Amino acid sequence: MSEKEVIIRIEDQNLDPNFLRSLMDVEGCGSIVSFVGLTRGEDNGITVKRLEFDAWENKLNHVLSDIAKTSIEKFGVKSVLVAHRVGAVEPSEPIVCIHVGSKHRKAGFEACSWLINQLKLQAPLWKKEVRSDGEIWKPGLG
Repeated sequence: MSEKEVIIRIEDQNLDPNFLRSLMDVEGCGSIVSFVGLTRGEDNGITVKRLEFDAWENKLNHVLSDIAKTSIEKFGVKSVLVAHRVGAVEPSEPIVCIHVGSKHRKAGFEACSWLINQLKLQAPLWKKEVRSDGEIWKPGLG
């Protein structure tokens, strides 16, 4: 497996899905399937001012790399990019970006869906909502 097949980025300032897409090796691909998760400005009718992500950064890169490599083996896709923000993320700003380059779209969609689910289950990330009514840590990882 070449190094170009998996790209992992942990961003502390901004996350630009279009720029990240340009980093991928898509030679021979027939599709790129993408997922971009954004900060919502509202949760159950309460204004969300921002999300703050804390991460075990040494472990995060390893976990994201492992799930990306597994998705390539499991779904037969060519290339995977996974990027996640840490720090404060304002409403409408990207939190996470996943791009999957594959020969066929079905494998790309399956891999992309599997990747975001695994990221939520495995990534050592913790999220605090800073809201109009105070601050709360959201339960679980991711």
